[in-house]
Amino acid sequence: MSPHHSPSSPSSPSSPRPRILFLGDDIIYNPAIYKRLASHFDIIHPPPPDLQRPAFLQNLRDGSWGNFQAIMRPSWHTGGEMGKWDRELIELLPPGVKVSASAGAGYDWVDVGCLAEHGILYCNGAGASTEAVGDMALWHIISVFRNMTPSFLAARSTDPKQFYHAHHTLPATSYNPRNHTLGIVGLGNIGYAVAEKARAAFGMKIIYHDIVRKRRDQEDAVDATFYPIVQDMLPLTDCLLLATPSTGGGRPFLTADVIAQLPRGSRFVNIARGTLVDEDALADALDSGHLAAAGLDVHASEPSVNERMAKMANVTMTCHTGGGAVETRMGFERLAMENVERVLCGKEALTPVNAGLVRERMMDDREDGLDGDSDHSHDTTSGSEPDGNGVV
Repeated sequence: MSPHHSPSSPSSPSSPRPRILFLGDDIIYNPAIYKRLASHFDIIHPPPPDLQRPAFLQNLRDGSWGNFQAIMRPSWHTGGEMGKWDRELIELLPPGVKVSASAGAGYDWVDVGCLAEHGILYCNGAGASTEAVGDMALWHIISVFRNMTPSFLAARSTDPKQFYHAHHTLPATSYNPRNHTLGIVGLGNIGYAVAEKARAAFGMKIIYHDIVRKRRDQEDAVDATFYPIVQDMLPLTDCLLLATPSTGGGRPFLTADVIAQLPRGSRFVNIARGTLVDEDALADALDSGHLAAAGLDVHASEPSVNERMAKMANVTMTCHTGGGAVETRMGFERLAMENVERVLCGKEALTPVNAGLVRERMMDDREDGLDGDSDHSHDTTSGSEPDGNGVV
């Protein structure tokens, strides 16, 4: 029996197979999963020129790829050439699209609310980058406590005077992280991994703020204290770490007002999104000494970095490589393909982002349909019975 007619196939022999729009580079790490997908679904894989925004939008308008039911972007570094997935783009998608699954944990580049309005579930690569980003956070934490940036800059200068200056002066402002308090904003997968690592490796005290509190056993495992009001947590924080998602708009979290509530001499680390930070306010706080140091893996205007902070020896910078590990790429690939496969087969997605919004939209549709039926049933002028077509 051919794969097309396999009993496990989500379509019957007489119906067309569901179609997946595959964006970006070929599969590298999970060929067996891709082979399984290809045996049950038709996969459309446009060439790179078709992914540039003008061409991409025009292909959607023209229906060049047919009525596909899923969108799959397994690689973070390619497949996003069309830019923001905003209302302009989303409203051009075929009506049959059920799911869009992408590499990457962040989703500030896609309007997940607009996708939900169209009944489209968005799935990210949550979990795949947790270990890598958690490790990068630890590196930035040790750097801001132990003055790593001025130390390695002095060493790499090959200048003996700079070497001896760093050797003799940096210990006076370097501290061990042990017994210092790490305040985490956002204790999701990555935030919790940082808490585990910082507690185990450095013996740090963990306090956190999130819109959803962790279970008591999870808090106990890292000896974490929850603060429902972030302003109550800030004055107790020796190092503030951002690990919360950005929705791509609105006011930054770290502003001059927030910084003012942190103790003088505290530190800041961002492994979330650069747009969550007012970088001018952060630079001012570093200049004034209110903040002792900062570690930034992400930046507000990537690929550009803040020029003021780039010149500061007490600022550690990396190139948004927190999740940059082979294991992360493997996980991104796997999750994108498996999320699409599960949704098209009628199963629950592994890493849904906007499932609640999609459910709300479906409930609204059902209520609209029921209201429509009720109107028909009370229509004494039509002379016909309600047909119930509006009920989902």
